[in-house]
Order: sequence, then structure tokens, then C-alpha cells
Amino acid sequence: MSTVAPTRDVDGPPAPTGRVTRVLRRPEVGAAVAALAILIFFTAVADQFLTPSGVGTWLNSASRFGIMAVAVAMLMIGGEFDLSAGAMTGATGLLVGVTTTGFGLNVWVAVLLALVVALAIGALNGVLVVRTGLPSFIVTLGTFFVLQGLDLALVKLVYGQVAVQGFAKVPNFDSVRPLFGGVIEVGGASISVSVLWFLAVTAVATLVLLRTRAGNWVFAVGGAQDSARATGVPVARTKIGLFMTTAAAGWLVGMISLFQSSTVQSSTGVGDEFIYIICAVVGGCLLTGGYGSAVGAALGALIYGMTRQGVVYAGWDSNWLYAFLGVMLLAAVLVNNWVRTRAERMR
Repeated sequence: MSTVAPTRDVDGPPAPTGRVTRVLRRPEVGAAVAALAILIFFTAVADQFLTPSGVGTWLNSASRFGIMAVAVAMLMIGGEFDLSAGAMTGATGLLVGVTTTGFGLNVWVAVLLALVVALAIGALNGVLVVRTGLPSFIVTLGTFFVLQGLDLALVKLVYGQVAVQGFAKVPNFDSVRPLFGGVIEVGGASISVSVLWFLAVTAVATLVLLRTRAGNWVFAVGGAQDSARATGVPVARTKIGLFMTTAAAGWLVGMISLFQSSTVQSSTGVGDEFIYIICAVVGGCLLTGGYGSAVGAALGALIYGMTRQGVVYAGWDSNWLYAFLGVMLLAAVLVNNWVRTRAERMR
């Protein structure tokens, strides 16, 4: 009796198991691999990179970018952009600095006032995008220029220069500093409290995106806004909430920068909005919305922090960092698109 040999697809290997498919479809997979590769690379080429002081330095750097990158990633998943995110960090720091050193406002009140102002600006961005239908790119670009102009003009009007100094001398400064600018010694490394904020923001964002109804709304409005609206998703409320979240993250980073350095300049944060977007894209967020993760954005920020400090420790020209960012962005877009397409075919 003859037997028939089992057939298989001659165009390639057998399809992966369901578990492999699920892993490949995770947005942060590529960023995790890249982060590990960069860690190994700079450990090999720079002796100081993996020392306690070295780890503390690049973790502290990554944390400030990571807080914003996570918030920006959530907004991108929701299908929108915020180009005023970088200027927001400087504007909130300047607001606290000017009102305390120039007008004698209590530092605690100034910090809370800055948060309220940031949330109001975020809400305004969201309302303008929702009500007018204009691209968020245009709306927040306008907000960026308004904030940058106010940062420069008002600070120069009060002080005659574009920087606020002497902030450490204001009353109650030492009572607020541990919350935003404190340092913790861990295994010989000086870890800024911003790292704890970074971990907390990433954990909360991940919980919201994956375990709550609001997280489902974020993915829905980013993936198919009209369909989401037809099924009862509060599109306007979700988008406005996302813009307010990004603004709140900008306030937090502004406070961290202010209380760590005790000074702030009108140019603080300007240009960083592009780095936040790069970190989110490297972490798996699609520019078209509806896909991404908070963990991926956090890994993207970690990659940036490691590279930024690794270039210094390796003794290279720091200008190579920008070339690396460009290559990393293009590579991430191509790889993320390929992985997502491949995973969709394997379902």
C-alpha cells in the first residue's frame, strides 16, 4: 500500500506557533532587541558605561525624555501629535521661576498653578483639534510658537535676560526639591527621583492602555475614528484627555528640570518634541495611530539615553548623536512596518 507524503509550504518554513505570532505583534519587541544591542555595544567600547556612576547618568537622562515619550506615545496611539510638548516643559518651569523669584509667590502654589495652566493649554489644544477638524500638527505648532514667544518676551521683560536664576534661594525650595529633584543612592549610583517618576508613569500608562476602558478608547480613536464614534466611543473626550495628559507630562518634566538645576532658560525644551516622537516611533508606535505601547516608548527613551551618554563615554564627537537619531528613526519605521505586516499575515 502506497503512502502519501505530507505536504508543506515550499515557499518558506512552516508558520510559527500562536505564541510566536503574539510576541512578534507586540510593538515593543523591536525596541527591546535594539536596547539590548546598544547596551552590549557601549559596554564593549566604553569602560565607564556600565559602572554605577555611568548607569546612573544615562538612566537619569533617559528618564526625563521617557516621561514625555510615554505621554506622546499615548497621544500618537490616539492618532494625534503634539509639537508643543517640548516648549511646555520650559514654559511651566519658567512660570514657576518667574512667579516665585519675581513676584514672591509661594513655591508650592506656583507649582500647582503651573500644572493648572499646563492642563488648560492641553485642553485648549484638544478642543481646537476636535472642534475645528484641523490637523493636530498645525494646532500644536501654533501653540509651540506662542509658548516660545511668551517664554522669551515675558522673561526678558521681567529680568532683562532669557533665564531665571537664584531659584534655590526662594522660601520652601528645599521642601519641594526632594519630590522632583531628589537623588537616591543605589549600589554606588546616584539615581535621580526622575527615574522613579519615569517607572511610575510607564506603569500607569501601560495599565490604562491594556486594562481599562479608556485604553480601549485610545486605540479605537487612533485606529478608526469614525467607526469608534459609531460604536459609542467618546472621541472628543478621549482626544482632549490625551492632550491634557501630554501637557501634564510636560509640567512634570519641567518641574524635574527646574528643581534639579535650580535654573531655567527660555530655550529649555525647545526641539525636544522631535526626540519624544522618535522615542515613541522607535518603541513601536505607528505614525498613522492605533498601534503602539507605553513600554515601547519607554524603551525608545532608554535607547536614546544610553546612546547620548555612550557617545560621550566612547570619546566620540557628540554631533554623531543626531546622525544616529535619523538612522534610528528611519530603521524603526521600516522594521515596525515590516514586523506588523508579517504578524498580520500570520494570524
